[in-house]
Amino acid sequence: MNPTGDYETSAEPGLLHPIPEKCGDPVERYRTLRRTTENLCEPLSPEDCAVQSMPDASPVKWHLAHTSWFFETFLLERKTPGYRCFHPEFRYLFNSYYETVGPQYLRPSRGLITRPSVDEVLDYRQHVDRHMTDLLENSPPENIKLHGVVELGIQHEQQHQELLLTDVKHLLSRNPMHPAYGDCRRPDRSAPIPLTWHRIPGGPRWIGHDGHGFAFDNETPRHQILVNDWEIASRPITTGEYLAFMKDGGYERVDLWLADGWTEIRKQEWNSPLYWKFRDGKWFQMTLAGLRELEPAEPVCHVSYYEADAYARWAGARLPTEAEWESAATGTHREGNFVESGLLQPAPADDDSKDGPAQLFGDVWEWTQSPYISYPGFRPLPGALGEYNGKFMCNQQVLRGGSCVTPSSHIRATYRNFLYPDQRWQFTGIRLARDIG
Repeated sequence: MNPTGDYETSAEPGLLHPIPEKCGDPVERYRTLRRTTENLCEPLSPEDCAVQSMPDASPVKWHLAHTSWFFETFLLERKTPGYRCFHPEFRYLFNSYYETVGPQYLRPSRGLITRPSVDEVLDYRQHVDRHMTDLLENSPPENIKLHGVVELGIQHEQQHQELLLTDVKHLLSRNPMHPAYGDCRRPDRSAPIPLTWHRIPGGPRWIGHDGHGFAFDNETPRHQILVNDWEIASRPITTGEYLAFMKDGGYERVDLWLADGWTEIRKQEWNSPLYWKFRDGKWFQMTLAGLRELEPAEPVCHVSYYEADAYARWAGARLPTEAEWESAATGTHREGNFVESGLLQPAPADDDSKDGPAQLFGDVWEWTQSPYISYPGFRPLPGALGEYNGKFMCNQQVLRGGSCVTPSSHIRATYRNFLYPDQRWQFTGIRLARDIG
């Protein structure tokens, strides 16, 4: 990011420093994380960083400050004797939703915070980084509790790296000039690969994190669940396939929609996924590389749960449960199109010659039919950090697998993302399932 407005950048978008999952040097792991966040901002002007395009999104400047606020609030203020905060009002301005910590500035008004400036926020990050480096250099590895909170802060900032890109995409989509975030690499054009089905036998399955490595509290406790015989699609649904649903009157057929979904598409006047535009007899979509003609082989994205469910009904199938999705993904290679690829856009499936379903990780977050609720025996973390996930376990749906703007080291088979069923600005897509017998 260049506060001067100079667009000569030192890093191409997407060509990032992946954080090693097992790194013996916690200082270098922390520095890599923070450098990666700032590299994502390189193509942006100060004006880009200050604007909020809708209440669900946040300004880039806020993301940069809030992730520093997290380290300052939950580590530096508690673990560094005599630490002096960078600015006393930042505790209020950049608190997202932690009621235990104190009041928060209204989320829909974050775009009104013209001060502090981008430069001041970067100074804030440097201040936090200096003190975090000192803390890490002087903390023995056996201080498991401290390093656990550091790891949570790292994973938290990786979530905001993804949010930063999705929020920037929404912001740029509101500009009639359709500006590009950066010169993102384009995926190779290819013909759509036919969709096939993989049969998965039913039976008891262990679901949830097994305790090895990092996990969020909502991935626990590990528990057993019974699934029936079922089939999962070999790949996500493509834009070409979704276009066929549209041409068949998908948005006009009330029989395909949940009641809340039908109400929502009428109210919002939806007739296509978010960011699609029809011009001169062709469909285009807004991407982080600007407006591009629709690529039929790419996974469709930016669809709500309601749209995903309606498409599945039209296709004579359904969405998988999260237990089914996890049982299909467990033991598979976590390979995919993540933020480090530089595409920043879902890519067409490659040769479908694998033994199992392709593209389970990366490309698009896949809606499941499962509500976001706690696992049996779930207990939130004690104190303020218990507000991280548990209090949102109501009225949302679970998504799995990550997307093309997810950091590769951040995702795993047990990871539970969650969104409200009408939300579309994330890279959300569709994978079908169906019953056997």
